[in-house]
Parts: sequence; C-alpha cells; structure tokens
Amino acid sequence: MNQTIDHFIPENDALRLEKLRDYNILDTHPEDVFDIIASMAQKLFGTSGAFINFVDKDRVFFKSNLSALAATEIPRKDSLCSRAILQDDVYVLNDTHNYAELVDNPYIAQKGGIRFYAGATLKTPEGYNMGTICVTDDKPGEVTEQQVEMLRTLSKMVIDKLENRLRYRRSIEAQVNLMNITLHDIKNPLASINLANDMLRGDTNDNARMNEVIKTSVKSIEKRLSELLKQSELEETDLLLKIEEIDINEILTRLYNNFDLLARRKKQFIELKYNDSLPRIDADKGKISDVLHNLVSNAIKYSYPDSKIKIEAREAGYNLHIEVRDEGQGLDRNDVQKLFMKFAHLSSKPTGKETSTGLGLSIAKSFVELHKGTIYAMSPGKDKGTTFIVSLPIRYIPEREPDFEVK
Repeated sequence: MNQTIDHFIPENDALRLEKLRDYNILDTHPEDVFDIIASMAQKLFGTSGAFINFVDKDRVFFKSNLSALAATEIPRKDSLCSRAILQDDVYVLNDTHNYAELVDNPYIAQKGGIRFYAGATLKTPEGYNMGTICVTDDKPGEVTEQQVEMLRTLSKMVIDKLENRLRYRRSIEAQVNLMNITLHDIKNPLASINLANDMLRGDTNDNARMNEVIKTSVKSIEKRLSELLKQSELEETDLLLKIEEIDINEILTRLYNNFDLLARRKKQFIELKYNDSLPRIDADKGKISDVLHNLVSNAIKYSYPDSKIKIEAREAGYNLHIEVRDEGQGLDRNDVQKLFMKFAHLSSKPTGKETSTGLGLSIAKSFVELHKGTIYAMSPGKDKGTTFIVSLPIRYIPEREPDFEVK
C-alpha cells in the first residue's frame, strides 16, 4: 500500500497542464474507446466504479465514468487522483477509512462513499502524469500484483491513444500550414505575371524586363510546387531549410527589378541601398527571398501614391540587417500586438484594391526564426510609416546532437 501525500501539486504542474492542453481531451464527450478500457479495469478488479480522468488546474475531468456518480468533473482538492499523480507507481488505498486525513473527504465520508481505490497514472512520454485510470468500490479491497500490472498496461493504452491522436492532428496542421505557405508563395509570382502581361499588351518599352519577370515568376511557381511535392513525401512534416552561401545583394537586386514597375504603376518610388562589400550569408535562398518579397509587397500595397519605399542592407556584428521602410499607413498599438499572427486583421487597408490573406507576415516570421534570426516592426504611429527589420546570422550553425552518451 502506498503512503498518503499531503501536497497535491506536482513541481512541474505548469508544464504538465500545457501538455494536457495539447491533448485537447478536456470537456470532450464520452467515447467508446475509453469506456471500453475503463470497463476492462472494472472487470479486472470486480469493483462498482471505474474512471479515466484528467487532472486540470482546479478540477478533475472524467473522460470515462462507469459509476453511480452523476458528474463529469469534481474539484481537484477532493479527488484521490490528485494524490495519485504525485507518484509513478499504482496508487492503492485498500480502505480509505484507515486514513485520518481522508475523513472529511466528501466522496469518502458520504453514505456509500469510496472505501477502496486503485489508480495507475497516465504518464506521457515526457514523464508528465496527466491523470489516472482508476477503480473504486464502496467496500475495502485487496489487490494482486497481476491486477496492478494489468492496470499499468491499460494506462499505457490510454496514453498511446492520446499520443496517436496528437501526432495525427499535428500532421494535419503541418500539411495545412504547408499548403497555405505554398499557395501564398504562388500568389505573388502570379501577380507579377499578370502585371507583366498587362504591360506587354500596352506595348511599352519595358518588354524585355517584362519577359524576364514572367520567366522568373514561372520558375518560382514551378519551384514551389516541386518543393510541396517533396515535402509531402517526407515523414517529418516540419519545414526544412536548404542552407547555402548566398549573396544578399543579388536577392535585393532581383527584388527591386520585380517590384519597380509595380511601384511606379502606383506612383511610388523604390530606393535600394546596400554595400557591395556585404558578406555572403548562410541561408535558404528561396525562403529569404520569400520573406523580403512579402515585406516589399506589403510596403507597396499599404503605401500611398507619391511615397517612397526604402530597402537597405547592412552588416551588424555577426548579423546582417535588412530594412524595408515605407511612408504608408503605419501601425497602432493594437496592430503591433497581433502583427505576426495568422489571419490577423490590421487597421491598414490596401491603397490599390489589392487583396490580403493575412498569412504573409506569420509565414515570414516562421521562415526567419528557422534561420535563428529575428523580425520585428517599428512605427511612430498611424500614417507615419512602418519599418520592418530582418536580422539574420551571417553564419548559420545547425543544432547538434550531444557527442556523449547520457547514462
């Protein structure tokens, strides 16, 4: 029999609760799969009650409740499972009436209350105890080692089910994010193709440049689709970086050529400023190009006619700073707080009836952070312009596994 525990809050409770939220199991309806596992425990011990429950911050939620107790949750302070999750082994109370500290527990003191309890913790792969699969009875009881071992096995079945659901959900989310990123990336070169086509039909003197824009845009679309197909074949769904040594000046020059005509069409002027002695950096060329493409596209989209957009790159210690500064609608405090959130609705509106998905900046932030860089925005206020600053390490150092064995 295990000793009772007076303190019911694990030291890692904050992390434990965070993992519990990841499972998305709280306040969900009963499910046959969990009721069947609880029923197996109930038959194994021959008890009147069996539960699969999860210990939340102030309550214990019953995912499966095979008992006469008509409830889906009880206060954490009154639950024997709050005691059980403080240890890793099966927690057994052969007769709760033998414990003075349990005399006032409402679920023990009431008529027909709990006399016998046995609970196995639901331990995650990280070592967090989420709750228990437990059996209860209104009569004292004894347990065998075989029963204890079987209860441990049933607890692992519950966690395996939750982990499989979590992996599946994250896989779906990753695929959706990947699709959103690809569709967003395809949208920009398509816009360039449409613009180039309009200019060609207008029989302007910029035909040669338009041909180059079309060619570059088509190649960009082909590359994105190819990357999407390769990514979908990988078991790991996280975004991958193709690190190589790149010339940021080359990227900025191509960026300028792609957007100069679009800016002039809105009576805007792009100023490109960089130093020929800038060092080459280790980065994924495609993803960094996408980041800067999004920032310049937004600067044009949200700036007024007869305004200037400045693109500047400079070396700063071990990092390369790239600024995209506009004289557009600026940001208020509320905008700054949700600037990089997915599908965020900001106060600024496109000045040329352009559309916005609300995904560009969140994607840009994820790409920059994959490079171990930072991206942030500054604005003096509404209608005072905005400056985006991307800071990237000149040398990308990948994460390394420890070269020693932990024993």
